[in-house]
Amino acid sequence: MSELEIIEAALFAAGRAVSLEKLMKITGKPKKDVFSAVQELMEAYSSRGSGIEILDLGDRYVMQVKPEYSELMREVAPKELSAPKLRTLSMIAYHQPLLQSDLIEMRGSGAYDHIKDLIERGFVESVPSGRSRQLSTTPLFADYFGLKRNDPEAIKEKIIELLRSQGGQSEINIWVGKKTIAVTPMYESLMGMCGIKDYFVANAYRPSKEEISRLLEADVLVVTAGYLDTVRQHCDGEILEVHSTTFEDLIEAISLVSEELSDEVDPKMVESTLQKIRETREEYVSSAFLVERKVKPETEMVSRIVNDLNIRISTDGILVAPDYGTSGEGVNIGKGAKILVPTHRTVDGDLLDRVCKKYDSILEGLKNFKE
Repeated sequence: MSELEIIEAALFAAGRAVSLEKLMKITGKPKKDVFSAVQELMEAYSSRGSGIEILDLGDRYVMQVKPEYSELMREVAPKELSAPKLRTLSMIAYHQPLLQSDLIEMRGSGAYDHIKDLIERGFVESVPSGRSRQLSTTPLFADYFGLKRNDPEAIKEKIIELLRSQGGQSEINIWVGKKTIAVTPMYESLMGMCGIKDYFVANAYRPSKEEISRLLEADVLVVTAGYLDTVRQHCDGEILEVHSTTFEDLIEAISLVSEELSDEVDPKMVESTLQKIRETREEYVSSAFLVERKVKPETEMVSRIVNDLNIRISTDGILVAPDYGTSGEGVNIGKGAKILVPTHRTVDGDLLDRVCKKYDSILEGLKNFKE
């Protein structure tokens, strides 16, 4: 067995760059002989029209599929990094050494899973640093992206070079800091309430093929609370679950989005929206002050609205139920109800309009009943 065959087998089996020193140890040959054998092997692969090539990364060598064949190999190659994970990795590489706490602040809590996966894949190393951990790229990162050395400055220059070639400064902003935000149709108005302009809308619950492709690139997805497991299979980024039944729900939703997407929101718009919601709520509570009839809420959703209006509850009160007929569990809801509260299936408008229509249905419904 010649050193040429041993080196070829080693590079094939490694799946990553192998140092000259490691090849010397495997073959038991001196540096000069190993270097000569590698050069001969590189020339052999280059001259015979192979789909495989051997690259010299500076005393490290890697056997890989030639770039022109990489797209054809996508279906059989190991799973690639998703866009959100790749952006997280890019930020670590661009800002390294980077504290994990700073990365989470920039990327959101969803980055915790990204970091774990990147460490397991060997692209990132993590070492203790005070109360946080310090993140940086590994030699495998350099090998994977075809860099000759794992030098932070060289990596930063390479990232900027690649991003400029792809889309200029806007592309750089996306990959080294700016988040890609997705929302379901019902929460598009929430973006306006927060002054967020850059986002896309997708049905994350039953996405089309095109929507699945876009959702996989989302860093943050805003959905209705309770659908985490449903949308997680389509989104690798951070998922913000929000409620929209009461005015307080809207306030909490805006606060959550403002906290998680602080670099994207317009503080003045947020404050103006919150003030409008609080004032609207006070008007409804005042309108309900003289209501004397008691009600019997059939569901938790209705109960929360009734409690917010300070309307009294009784087992013999007027039955109030949502208008969706049958619950997700197949239970018949609303049979015999005197007042039906519209749900997202039957009411249009922005989130504030939707909440107002729910409150209106109860207050206007009670006007039809006299003591």
